[in-house]
Amino acid sequence: METLFIACLVGGVLYALISVIFGDILGEALDGMLDFLSMESVSWMQPMTLVGGITAFGGAGLLLSRYTVVGAWAVVLIALLAAIVIGISVFFLYVKPMQNSENSSGYSFQELAGKIAEVLVPIPATGYGEVLVRVGSAGVTNQIAASHDGEPIPTGSRVVVVEVRDHTLYVSKLEL
Repeated sequence: METLFIACLVGGVLYALISVIFGDILGEALDGMLDFLSMESVSWMQPMTLVGGITAFGGAGLLLSRYTVVGAWAVVLIALLAAIVIGISVFFLYVKPMQNSENSSGYSFQELAGKIAEVLVPIPATGYGEVLVRVGSAGVTNQIAASHDGEPIPTGSRVVVVEVRDHTLYVSKLEL
């Protein structure tokens, strides 16, 4: 039984070292051939969670078998419980917060309809100006804008994007 615990512990530590040191190099060399292992559809089955649990199983089992007088089946059961607790802890304390922290500044023009913006360059009644629009949770973008209502809009005015056509935002003055 001790051989199983040592194999789990050593395997987990080697996986961690290899993924930290060679992870990016292997990912580029294999060109995403192992992406199916990430199991992104089942969020709690991330490799870090599973390997963390297996490593904890090996470490807890090894410690319990060497330093306690508990029977072999009790050692396996306690080590399994420790692996589950550690795996859940890794998921909720590391994996989940990292997934939630991923931000994207990518957007499409169609997403800008309905957004509130600020006029940077005045928009004439028939012509173009420029607005500043917030996109995503951390980004802003400057875009060409025209008046939707055919009225001039001065610099500093708050506007709402009514329509997006031909890479131009058609805006109306926001009056609250």
